[in-house]
Amino acid sequence: MATETNKETTPIEFASGDSLGGQSVSTVRDYIEITKPKVVLLLVFTAIVGMVLSVPGMLPLQETVFGIIGIGLAAASAAAINHVVDQHADAQMHRTRNRPLPQGNLSTAQCLWFAGAIGVLSMLVLIAFVNTLTAVLTFFSLIGYACVYTMYLKRATPQNIVIGGVAGAMPPVLGWAAITGEVTAHSLLLFLIVFIWTPPHFWALAIHRRDDYAKVNIPMLPVTHGVGYTRLQILLYTILLVIITIAPYLIHMSGLIYLVAALAFGGWFLFHAVKIQNPDHPRQPMRMFVVSIQYLMGLFAALLIDHYLPFFL
Repeated sequence: MATETNKETTPIEFASGDSLGGQSVSTVRDYIEITKPKVVLLLVFTAIVGMVLSVPGMLPLQETVFGIIGIGLAAASAAAINHVVDQHADAQMHRTRNRPLPQGNLSTAQCLWFAGAIGVLSMLVLIAFVNTLTAVLTFFSLIGYACVYTMYLKRATPQNIVIGGVAGAMPPVLGWAAITGEVTAHSLLLFLIVFIWTPPHFWALAIHRRDDYAKVNIPMLPVTHGVGYTRLQILLYTILLVIITIAPYLIHMSGLIYLVAALAFGGWFLFHAVKIQNPDHPRQPMRMFVVSIQYLMGLFAALLIDHYLPFFL
């Protein structure tokens, strides 16, 4: 009888353990999701490029590693706060209704404690192991996105993404400052590239999700000024972006490899900006949104390759 009892209870014990383990894994995934990891990775990548271009040779290990950690944690903290502020709107929008807060997987308090903890940690890391300038700039970038954009600009003006793009364009400057302890004209040029890239990138998504934004009264440009006007703005910003991306070559910040890549990627991005003008291509806005991410990654990768390739030739 004792043996039979053990056989009956063992599966229950294992099932309970699996349930607890599965719940823990699911909770960790929810915390990771509210940090918007794909967005953070893109921001950190642009910060790394800022680091690389700030010095002619190899990067210092301490400032590089802890700069990446600090900037990444701050971006993750801002994203988590964004989830808290937008949770009611997220629950009504098709694209965001399955996020952890609308689904009830995490509470507002849990998200705020988490955002606060990693935000404070990011500041401590940057102050202790990088430099105060980077910590200050990162802090204001965090506040700019999490508070100024998310809490006010997003619902105040159709130019929300343009003005709010300042915070999202800061990582190359933060990376530059982490290594050199200063902000230069070259770092601000990298900032300008990301800043001009942001509107066509996000407005493409806004066209695709126009009905969602209209439902929750968020005045994105396609909602307030119409899809046709937004398409035109995407084209104009893309033309301006292609022109600006030539500047690193003109001021000898980068070389011929980058120039060729910038023109090639720029032509590709411009092609999609022209194609989006045709209302007969309903899938093009989302396609351009995806292409815009690939474009920025390719452009900044070209800056890296152009910078380091001469050392290996």
